[in-house]
Amino acid sequence: DGHSHLSAYERKRLKNITENAKFFAALKLHESAARLNQIATKRQPHGTKRPKPRKVEDERALRRSMRLLRVEPSVPVSETPAQPAAGEYPQIPAGPVPMIPEDQAEDSRGTEALLNTWMRISELKADDADRHTPDLERYQESLSNMVLSEENIRKVVKSRVCSMAIHPSESTILVAAGDKWGHIGLWNVSCGSEEGAHIFIPHNLQVSCMHFSPCNPAHLLSLSPDSLRCGDVTRAVFDEICRSEESFSSFDFLEDSASTAIVGQWDGAVAVVDRRTPGMSELSADIGFKRTRTVHVHPVNKQYFLAAGLVDVCVFDVRYLKAKGNQPVSSLTGHTKSVASAYFSPVTGSRVVTVCADDKLRHNSNTGRWLTRFRAIWDPKQEHCFLVGSMAQPRQINVFQDTGKLLHSFYSLDYLSSVCSINVVHPRRNILVGGNSSGRLHVF
Repeated sequence: DGHSHLSAYERKRLKNITENAKFFAALKLHESAARLNQIATKRQPHGTKRPKPRKVEDERALRRSMRLLRVEPSVPVSETPAQPAAGEYPQIPAGPVPMIPEDQAEDSRGTEALLNTWMRISELKADDADRHTPDLERYQESLSNMVLSEENIRKVVKSRVCSMAIHPSESTILVAAGDKWGHIGLWNVSCGSEEGAHIFIPHNLQVSCMHFSPCNPAHLLSLSPDSLRCGDVTRAVFDEICRSEESFSSFDFLEDSASTAIVGQWDGAVAVVDRRTPGMSELSADIGFKRTRTVHVHPVNKQYFLAAGLVDVCVFDVRYLKAKGNQPVSSLTGHTKSVASAYFSPVTGSRVVTVCADDKLRHNSNTGRWLTRFRAIWDPKQEHCFLVGSMAQPRQINVFQDTGKLLHSFYSLDYLSSVCSINVVHPRRNILVGGNSSGRLHVF
């Protein structure tokens, strides 16, 4: 053997090495490798030409806001509608805008019918004598009787719903919706026909807040970052109350006559606006916020208003506002992330409901950038209950008691498959309207 001096293990190892060498030699791998190399060499091109980069013209273009250009970020995402290209919509000029719908050229009869209905139902005065807060048992029963049907779903605006308002009429359901491109859609739900909805364009930017006037519902006030307008159906015009450089965020009336309003601004300040002196604000006040998203006036003591910003939620007295150095009457602390909204309860104003990105309701409210942020709203008929959208499946709108107890969930496996970020409740009837990110409204 010649390897008698090796141990049994080393002899076994040497044998395995020899047998493996004979096996690989039999495969003639060196010859196969040579043939493969020859084939690859023949197919190899003589040289690789890299494409020349396109010559870019040396031109300096001013950087413009994507929001002003009406262009969405180029990221594909579900539930996001196709957005208008830049320049598709003309810029809305300052001053009054005629109440002419976008589709006026096609047929004006449907528009006339809609505006006539709005005018007619605004002349009827509602009786507030029987307004009261029902007990929770009867309230829950009324909620369970509210349903969504196919005919009560309609695409009313072209893009994401950012605000809604419902006419207080008890005879006709008239809903207004504002989207992110400055459109306002009016829908006569009671009409039941395709002609019941029309789109108007009174703003350039998103319509973030809308209210029918509490004393005259023939007036629909709407706010976008650059203007506050009043749609007057009796004159068929959207009057301009005041303008701003992309600063307005929300507003609320300081009195039942709707003559004055408190307006929140994205830079954190608030302004007092008098509609009787259009084009200017009576006062601009720094309240110490970095951003003011929503403002809301106390339902009983109108001198108090609630402002919500980044992590700030404070109550201020409008009588003591000054340009700088304002101190809140009360501060609602504990928010650790961005606050989307804050509203007083509708009857006494003794409660405040807020929506914050910290999910303190243990409620899935993380909408992301493609959906309008949730706003929890009080049912104006019920002091102790509020409604808010949900990211849960099946898609739903939840009703909570002020204790945090879930009272009811509005959903429909057949007809509701999207998130309703913005909701509005009728002040007298059992009617709920939910708006989604594609401009569609759902009426329970």
